[in-house]
Amino acid sequence: MSKKKILIVDYDVKNLESLEELFKAKGLSVVKASDGLQAYEVFKQERPDLIVLEAMLPKLHGFDLTQKISSETKGSVPVVIVTGLYKGAQYKNEALRSFGASDYFEKPFDKNRLLGSVLNLLQDEIDITDDLPSPDSVLDMVSQLSSPDSPPDAKKASS
Repeated sequence: MSKKKILIVDYDVKNLESLEELFKAKGLSVVKASDGLQAYEVFKQERPDLIVLEAMLPKLHGFDLTQKISSETKGSVPVVIVTGLYKGAQYKNEALRSFGASDYFEKPFDKNRLLGSVLNLLQDEIDITDDLPSPDSVLDMVSQLSSPDSPPDAKKASS
């Protein structure tokens, strides 16, 4: 598996550095942004595999940024919201259902739970097409199974 890249977005420099240390310790590549517009530009340039962002961001709100990225990528780039302001089930549900967030954490958060969520989301997005046979090999197999010369057991297995 190639090195996964995470975009971390937070207006607080201490939070950015803390999250950067957490993810780099697990061998992940990290890019950072301190506001919503900068984050969107970094997202377009760097094409991270996952984004962790604070909901309350200057210039472009975190919920709006989440919705924009989720819509543009059709949900293929997970966005994890970490916030100290929007607390409660109603905000979490809104972020997950309406804005396309993949997970939601309130500050202060359990670093191990956040790390576990991020690693799971990165693992889930591995491309399944790597394990699929090529179209030509599937066609060859089908033609062999349907040919009159194929053994009777092969025809039974295909029906």
